[in-house]
Order: sequence, then C-alpha cells, then structure tokens
Amino acid sequence: MTKHIGRLLFAAGVLLTLASCEEASYDLGDLTPPSNIQITAQVVGATSATPNGNGTGDVNFTVTADGALAYKIDYDASDGLTLVNLPTGKGSKKYTKLGTNTYTVTAVVYGPGGTSSTATSQVTVISTFQPDASIPQNLTAGTSKTWIVDKSVPGHFGVGPWNDNSPGPEWWSASVNEKVACCNCFYTTTFTFTKTASGYTLTIVAPDGAFTKTGALAGGLPGIPASGDEGCYATYTGGTSSFSFIPSGTGIPASTPSTKTTIQLSGSSTFIGYGATQKDYEIMSLTENTMYLRVQGTETGNAWYLRMIPKP
Repeated sequence: MTKHIGRLLFAAGVLLTLASCEEASYDLGDLTPPSNIQITAQVVGATSATPNGNGTGDVNFTVTADGALAYKIDYDASDGLTLVNLPTGKGSKKYTKLGTNTYTVTAVVYGPGGTSSTATSQVTVISTFQPDASIPQNLTAGTSKTWIVDKSVPGHFGVGPWNDNSPGPEWWSASVNEKVACCNCFYTTTFTFTKTASGYTLTIVAPDGAFTKTGALAGGLPGIPASGDEGCYATYTGGTSSFSFIPSGTGIPASTPSTKTTIQLSGSSTFIGYGATQKDYEIMSLTENTMYLRVQGTETGNAWYLRMIPKP
C-alpha cells in the first residue's frame, strides 16, 4: 500500500511540474489609441470687440480626449516641435511676437500601452507691449548709448540652467579679465543702442573681431568660417540691425522694474556679447550704469549671463 501511495504522489508531482512549465498568458487589454481630441484656447481678454485678446499675448489651453492617460502640447509649430507636459491637460502660454499673429498648436495624447494620437489647432493672438519707460531711457540715454562687456567684475560672463528658478550662472562664472589672454575682442567690441524716429537700432563695432564659436553656433554672423574653436574672428568687423522690446516669456523675477522685458534683435548680423544663434536677450536688471542680461545658450537647457557697462 505504501508503494502505491508513493507512486501516486510522484505522479501528482510530475503533473504539477509540467503544469508549472506551461507559458503564462497575459492580456494587455484594449490598446485603442485616444480619440476625439479637443484643443480649447482661451485668449485672455478676448471679447467681441477684441477677439484676439487684450494685448498681453496670454492664452490658456485645455486638451481633452477619450481614453487619454497623458497629454503633451507644442504651442508654436514655426519654431520646431517642442512638446511640453500637461499633467492635467491644462497649460498656458505667453506669445511675445508683437502684432497679431496666428500660431499652429499641436497636442499629443497618450493612451494604454503607449498608444498616441495627435491633433492640431490654430490660435490668433495680439501682443502689444510697451516697456517700462526706464528701459529705453537707460539703454539709449534717450538718443544713443554705447555699452561694453564689464571685464572688471566676476561673473561678467557665465553659464547656468535655463529655467525660471535659476538665480544666475550656477555652473560656471568668469573671473575678472577671464578672456583677455585668449579672446580680448570680447571686451573691445562695442554695442551702440540708438533710438530712431521709427524704432531702435543696434550697431556693433568689432575692431578685433567677433567672440564666437564657428559653424551653426555663430548664428549666421557674416564672415565666420564653418569650423573652428571658440575665439576671436577678425573676419567679422561689425553690423547693424533693428531691435524691439518684447515681454519676457519666462517667469524669472527682475531685480528692477523692467516689467519682464526682453531685447529682441532682428536679422543675423548682430549679437550682444557672444555671437550665437539666439536673438532674445532677457533683461535681468538695467540701470543707467549697469546692464545684466541672460540669453538661452546654444546647448539645450543652458542660459548665458552677461554683465555690461557704458563705454567710458
């Protein structure tokens, strides 16, 4: 009898072992991508009399969809695809381009198993902006004023993260006279801001060349070769372009009543301090005797900081 019981237990064990070797089956469920995407744009200040808003350029967005688990949005197709997370399907954007402009907005909605759906919409917004009166006055002295990089102070050039909470050049900060030995053109180039009858112009005189890095990083400056290291390039002697004041799109606080103002250069022949692709210089502070700027760096996520003084 004992032998029979043993054989039965052995057989049961074999069956259990075989059963455990069978492949498990998994059900991923319904992988239907999101549908019925709706992009709703509320232009701040829009009325029947002002359908494109109150001039602030502010727009509040809401994205909804059936079967949605996550949302992302690109606010302006004209500057490439830059998707921003919308944890609740809601977000806001300040459009800073002056005048009335139409922007293409793209929403990407994600569903189960990584499925996604995309929809686009358009929004027309007006941005009318007048800086605090102290900004053009301090920058141009009412007519024309020439500025240079202030090599006499630490931190006259620096690098930090490009975000609203960055207090300054956290990653690297130039010491006094940092670039004299390698790139003295950084300090000898002058930047003259002029108020004209129709707007504003910036004129650069670069007797020792442009301080930049060649190739795409130079931002199309004339005469700069396609390859090379950071340094002074005597092939660039200067240039002139118009500029305008626009509202800053970031939330970083200003240390003077700049009303969050940005200097936006036109064309590719001018720059401020360092020749690069970006043409929007956010005013951190501006007085009669000092100017502190930051500009988005050529590397994603970087901000460059620049301190300037009137030319003696």
